[in-house]
Amino acid sequence: MLKELFRKLDLNEYLDKFNSFLAREKPLFLSGDSKVNHEKITEISKLDIKAPTSVANLDDALARLSKQAVLHISEIYEFSKIISYFVYLKSLKFDQVMQNYLEKIILPDQIQEIVNYFDKDGEFKQSVDERLVAINDAYKHKKDEIASELKRLIYSKSITPYLVDTQIHFINDNEAILVRGGFNHVLKGSVISRSSGGYFYVVPSSILKLKSEQTDLLDKKEEIIYEYSKKISQIFTKNLMFLKFINQAFDHVDALIARVLMAKFGDLNFVLADSNKDIILNEFAHPALKNPKRVSVEFRAKVLLITGVNAGGKSMLLKSILSAALLAKYLLPMSINSSKSKIGTFKEFDTIIEDPQNVKNDISTFAGRMLHFSKLFGKKSILIGVDEIELGTDFEEAASLYSVIINKLLNNDIKMVITTHHKRLAMLLAKNSDVELVAALYDEANSRPKYEFLAGIIGKSYAFETAARYGITPNLVALAKEAYGEDKENLNEAISKAINLEMELKLKLNETNAKEEKLNSLLESLKDQKEKADLELRATLNKLEVEYYKAISEAKRGIKLHDTKDKQRSVNRANEILNAIPKPEFMSQIPDFKVGDKVKYEKIKGEIISLNKNEATLLSDGMRLRVPIKLLKRSGNQPVIQEKKVNIKVSKPAQASVVLDLHGLRAEEAITRLDKFISDSLVMGFDEVLVKHGIGTGKLAYAVKEFLKSHPSVKSFSDGTPSEGGFGSKVVKL
Repeated sequence: MLKELFRKLDLNEYLDKFNSFLAREKPLFLSGDSKVNHEKITEISKLDIKAPTSVANLDDALARLSKQAVLHISEIYEFSKIISYFVYLKSLKFDQVMQNYLEKIILPDQIQEIVNYFDKDGEFKQSVDERLVAINDAYKHKKDEIASELKRLIYSKSITPYLVDTQIHFINDNEAILVRGGFNHVLKGSVISRSSGGYFYVVPSSILKLKSEQTDLLDKKEEIIYEYSKKISQIFTKNLMFLKFINQAFDHVDALIARVLMAKFGDLNFVLADSNKDIILNEFAHPALKNPKRVSVEFRAKVLLITGVNAGGKSMLLKSILSAALLAKYLLPMSINSSKSKIGTFKEFDTIIEDPQNVKNDISTFAGRMLHFSKLFGKKSILIGVDEIELGTDFEEAASLYSVIINKLLNNDIKMVITTHHKRLAMLLAKNSDVELVAALYDEANSRPKYEFLAGIIGKSYAFETAARYGITPNLVALAKEAYGEDKENLNEAISKAINLEMELKLKLNETNAKEEKLNSLLESLKDQKEKADLELRATLNKLEVEYYKAISEAKRGIKLHDTKDKQRSVNRANEILNAIPKPEFMSQIPDFKVGDKVKYEKIKGEIISLNKNEATLLSDGMRLRVPIKLLKRSGNQPVIQEKKVNIKVSKPAQASVVLDLHGLRAEEAITRLDKFISDSLVMGFDEVLVKHGIGTGKLAYAVKEFLKSHPSVKSFSDGTPSEGGFGSKVVKL
């Protein structure tokens, strides 16, 4: 039933993608509290977590363990993979919810030890038992014996005339040689196959004996592994309740991690379904669409009736709403602005989308839909999607019938999304406060659907415009309009004008709301700034009062002293305290502002549009503010001042050479000449020059080398050829 619902909502690919992230297939339902699961997902998302490897279904193994059965070693390995993954999870540092969940899972020591019995490929380790090591060595020895015996036979003189080639052939896991007929005179063995050329693949008797001994060794190995399987199964039986728990816990963790991995892979978000029935989608994209037109819609009432143009996206909107609600129910990731979206919780989902008519059920489209609707009256807390509700019968009769049915269903705890390209049903339901209307919009200028929606109005079908767009001749469209009737066409025009007017009003309302929000924000900011200034002023006054009190107290103390020197010291001390008091700083000079300057007042930025003696008028995000000039500061984003162009003329040197000889010069003098030489060479356009510095003590060579390394115009340099001076010269590329 759930898979069928995903198919009808075009979510098959999405479901297949999600299943590919699971270690093993399981139901979509997540056990536990949804809020707690959402917190776990959030915490898992913070880590770069390793996905679990695929694990087999172990329900049958657990059932057999309850009956004291012995598990196969491969089944034991599947359990070990689960235990190993929980050991890995417990080693990670999660936040509180996930950490607490994992801390409550105690892995028995005996169970943890079993994980060490297997290598990374799931093979039982030979090192677990010395007998296995001995058997493994013996098996390899037999293998070497087989290879040696085959080589001996191949190169023996008696069999050479019968050999087709000297290769060892592997036929049905047996080593064989290819021989001609008559080989039985010189070789005893068994024919296991024939070649296309009529030759015989023969396994020599000596090899058969060695192969039999190998088989015996493998049987002994299997017996030892069975011993361990029996021993481990007994441990598992004693810990059966734990294994059942950890098996379920693995499915729970696997489901959470799969959701996180899919969200990261597709840059998707989660929406936690809440307890109400509202569906508010912001920038939702249906997973099936490659280049989706994102949907934003508010659906608070019980019925959402989508009308308007054919091929305008009505079905897409319906499937988007149901898909988003379905994904939220199972806490699956989706492409949506999760911070601005809200989705309610629904126990059940249903769709009436496809045509139920077919040869097998012998039922008409309309009859099939009536049958489906009849089953809805006893249901509650359900979200229903109905596409093209009047399909299969006369739309005017259907509108009357469905208006009655919908009004009846409204008494139940249901929510319905309905699409129609007829207006009659919308008109019948428009006055009901439990019904919301949404119209699919049409771009009349470009004669194409917009795939956008406008709430609160009835949409026009634009059938004539669509027909003309797709090749129906104008004269046929005109005849159709005439047959349709002037009154009905006038009604369509009225609806079209109403839509356009509604859109204009909505845009203006949005602009007004944005300005109101900005004004409220500015007022709140100004209020905060005033409160902050008042607090700072009170704090400054309190501090000044305390400091002045100290100075006055010291002066009073000095007056009471008898000794003149002590009085003088006390007065000096009072003066020191007084002079040390930090005085409030006032702006000594107000910046010379002019109209057009970018300024800021605390957090408010704007542009000066007028000035008077003490105040400036700012324009900030469309709002005008009057602010005292002394409180303004430059914002740093001032109008760009056109810079004067400066022409620099560089004259070419009178003499230029591609070779510079620095022999006999001190390092400082040599570097000065080298610097000018490179500058002259760049002006002349030379891209390669030669600098001769000699070998000598090495000081000059070192100075030249370090200068060339740091020069920004030197691309590279290297020692010259012997004819150019070898190590005593540098070829410099500019």
